[in-house]
Amino acid sequence: MPAPLAVINDLRVDFSGETGTVTAVNGISLTINKGEILGIVGESGSGKSVTALTLMRLIQTPGRISGGSITWHGGATPVDLLAVPENEMRRFRGDEIAMIFQEPMTSLNPLFTCGSQVAEAIRLHKKVSAREAKAQTIALFQKVKLPAPEQIWSRYPHELSGGQKQRVMIAMAISCKPRLLIADEPTTALDVTVQKTILELLKELQAEMDMSVVFITHDLGVIAELADRVTVMYKGNIVEQGAVNDVFYHPQHPYTKGLLACRPPLDYRLRRLPMIRDFMEIGPNGAITEKATDVPAFVRSLVLDHEAQQERLQELRQSPPLLEVKGLKTWFPVKKNIFGKVEAWAKAVDDVSFDVKEGETLGLVGESGCGKTTLSRSLLRLVEPTAGSILYRGKNLCDLSAADMRDARRNIQIIFQDPYSSLNPRLTVGQAILEPMQVHGLHGNDRDRREQVLNLLDKVQLRPEHFNRYPHEFSGGQRQRVVIARTLALHPEFIICDESVSALDVSIQAQVLNLLMELREEFNFTYIFISHNLSVVNFMSDRMMVMNKGKLEEIGEAEQVYRSPRSPYTQKLIASIPGMTS
Repeated sequence: MPAPLAVINDLRVDFSGETGTVTAVNGISLTINKGEILGIVGESGSGKSVTALTLMRLIQTPGRISGGSITWHGGATPVDLLAVPENEMRRFRGDEIAMIFQEPMTSLNPLFTCGSQVAEAIRLHKKVSAREAKAQTIALFQKVKLPAPEQIWSRYPHELSGGQKQRVMIAMAISCKPRLLIADEPTTALDVTVQKTILELLKELQAEMDMSVVFITHDLGVIAELADRVTVMYKGNIVEQGAVNDVFYHPQHPYTKGLLACRPPLDYRLRRLPMIRDFMEIGPNGAITEKATDVPAFVRSLVLDHEAQQERLQELRQSPPLLEVKGLKTWFPVKKNIFGKVEAWAKAVDDVSFDVKEGETLGLVGESGCGKTTLSRSLLRLVEPTAGSILYRGKNLCDLSAADMRDARRNIQIIFQDPYSSLNPRLTVGQAILEPMQVHGLHGNDRDRREQVLNLLDKVQLRPEHFNRYPHEFSGGQRQRVVIARTLALHPEFIICDESVSALDVSIQAQVLNLLMELREEFNFTYIFISHNLSVVNFMSDRMMVMNKGKLEEIGEAEQVYRSPRSPYTQKLIASIPGMTS
């Protein structure tokens, strides 16, 4: 039997609010063994992160640990971490237990260099000089495979990519050689290639340092590649746990079955994605009832008809283009001489040409920095192109005045990656959806516009009472639905979805993707769907376009690109997709 490192017994964590007490962790019991990687999966609000923060004793008011124990077996004698004084608990944090948080940009201080922050953590727990702390930090940067470690030492967080910032956080976490490393959603918003590198790095470090790792995520494919055991949480409870292969290939709980089925499959296409509610329903007393018991049969019933898809593709091939992009360049000056002449350019979009047919969904994939988002903003002239043409229904958008371009944007809308930052926190969601109608003078008066807003809320499966609520009162998936409703307010023809589901739970992602597909069928929308997740793009798209370093790498029918990629770069992207390993 493996030796336990930490044993959680009957743990309960409550949060008090104006409407009463919410139980975030409801009497769970869990063992973390020495030298193992334990995966904890579940949707937002399932209690994963609260459990991890409780292990570190980082629960703050209005949170309260209301019961249970956490027994630490890392020393000579067992210790209850919930009972030790706070000053002694500081010794455990960093020294014995370390944590990598979900968003490295908010975890790193923007006022200090990356090197100084890691050195500070070392000096806090070890009695070493500043020079020795710097040497250890640079050695750690080498260990986590950061390029040019000496240069990274003196750089600030905003000067690094997302993957590099995450490596800095990993270096900080392992700086004191902890017995237990907690990784809370460390790869959620990263490209698949960067994610794969981070996962491989964590496995190497775990084996080298003989650490235990708790890896928290909502992506079961990641857990399948990384973990030894998995624990599934739902609404503060553990609903299933066991060896990875046992849970993933023989799930017992309907919630686990639903989570596994929500991911876009890798080897066939569905007309819609399964959702949690297809597999279970919750009664008034909170009891869970299983619905679809034969998961494979249910998923097979959703498989897209191949002949119907081929007919659709044939119709699209014969359709005239709605959008034609020719020789598009968007360059940014990065170096000027003393006279102000540009000597070097960052070529974010470099001579890109393609077209989009009416009613088509064109998927756009590539790593961060490949030019995807710059291209989408250039199409709307939110970023001014350097050269080339953008023909929309035969009219060159690059020749339009600012006023004419604003009118053109009524037909071409964009759904941004982060719905929270794209909504005004001072406006209710009803006002946010109504405002574009006012700007473009639609529907006569505000009374009629309000009726339109209520119809749109219903269309995206939100309720009338949501009209007067503010963005912070919604979940991530609900906020994304609000942004979709605002996009629909102007009855556009063409919608650009820029990483619109990348940070959502797999179950919420499935709901949003199904909604976008339903809206395309109902209104014959044309989409450019941007993502770094090729399985999601393959589900959504008729054709797929791959970008790399500002240039078009490959374009073709989605299934053909996905199954038989010509470009080595596309092959690398596809090989990086986490999947269920046997």
